[in-house]
Amino acid sequence: MKPYSESCDQNREAILSVIQPLLKNCSSVLEIGSGTGQHAVYFAKHMPHLIWHTSDCAEYLPGIQLWLDEARLANTPKPIELDVSTSSWPQLAVDAIFSANTVHIMHWPDVEALFGGVGKLLAPGGLFLLYGPFNYGNSYTSDSNARFDEWLKAQDSESGIRNFEDLDMLAQHAGMLLVHDYEMPVNNRILYWSKK
Repeated sequence: MKPYSESCDQNREAILSVIQPLLKNCSSVLEIGSGTGQHAVYFAKHMPHLIWHTSDCAEYLPGIQLWLDEARLANTPKPIELDVSTSSWPQLAVDAIFSANTVHIMHWPDVEALFGGVGKLLAPGGLFLLYGPFNYGNSYTSDSNARFDEWLKAQDSESGIRNFEDLDMLAQHAGMLLVHDYEMPVNNRILYWSKK
């Protein structure tokens, strides 16, 4: 049975409306933390000019493959095993990297590894698009985000909503500059960095 995430169905149109114009001149994207594979299938279908590379830790790859097999799209190659901290990163030529709802479930060393890896993989002018909830100045942007953060920490004390300023510092260290911070529904954002 294919894995399913309700939130993927709920947020995919809003995410597409932001990333589609940004990716119009790109030819290939690496998605980090593809999870169920639902986003990949939806975005690849709506942006057929893009090769959409999925990736995640080994245990998620069979589920992603089920979604890819069912959709039978020409622009979604086999998923790539990628644990940002322990795997060697794929030697791909990609114009952009996309990741949704990942940094709040990663431990902080993994978040650091994510940004370091993205900075190395992207060529100058490459895009890094990161979707999710973020704090600003160590403050929650909503009561629902505060409750979500409490729930995350109850599952895993080292997870939690990350501070925008901390992420932007990692991006700068990895040679990326913030281009835009998009407000999204349900107190989420898309952060858009470009490799210098």
